[in-house]
Amino acid sequence: MTLTAPVTAAVDEPLDERAVAEAARTSADAFAVLYQRHVRRVYGFAFRRSGSREVAEDVTSATFERAWKAMPSFEWKGNGFSAWLSAIAARELAAWYRRNARQEQPRAQRALHLLALSTVADEAEESMSGPKDLAAMRRALASLRPRYQEVISLRFLVGLEPEEAAAAMDCSKAVLAVTLHRAMSSLKRAMELERGRST
Repeated sequence: MTLTAPVTAAVDEPLDERAVAEAARTSADAFAVLYQRHVRRVYGFAFRRSGSREVAEDVTSATFERAWKAMPSFEWKGNGFSAWLSAIAARELAAWYRRNARQEQPRAQRALHLLALSTVADEAEESMSGPKDLAAMRRALASLRPRYQEVISLRFLVGLEPEEAAAAMDCSKAVLAVTLHRAMSSLKRAMELERGRST
């Protein structure tokens, strides 16, 4: 398949993403089109989750590097490339936190507050009263199993719909719902432990 038109297409023009993704399995030019289409979204996700430009840049770079290496084995499933890339980004961010454990950075506090509001909804909003609570939320989230961090990130930070998140995690919607429920329960328990340690 020749990709002369899509490779030169503007980012906001319609695109047969499935055809481009298939071509990107062997074409750096086709992968560049996918990169241009998705780099802002991946960066935005990493920035919202971390509150740090440096982290967002590192995670974005690692996400596309891993995606490029995995393209030869890419298979279009569910919501395709976008959901697959989101799953890679969520895993890369979780891996960054495991490697670096920058729990107390002040610049991450705003993003963490947004995460708290997004993931634990009203209960978190009522209970998150200051920087110590936000730091506890960050530690609690970082203490979860990587799969739980991933499902919370995909649903609430990336904003994928259940079908998209399920495709990204290579599971059914029912399995995704159970995993998300368990992840949120684990996050709540981890928050309770963090609050207990601070009293």
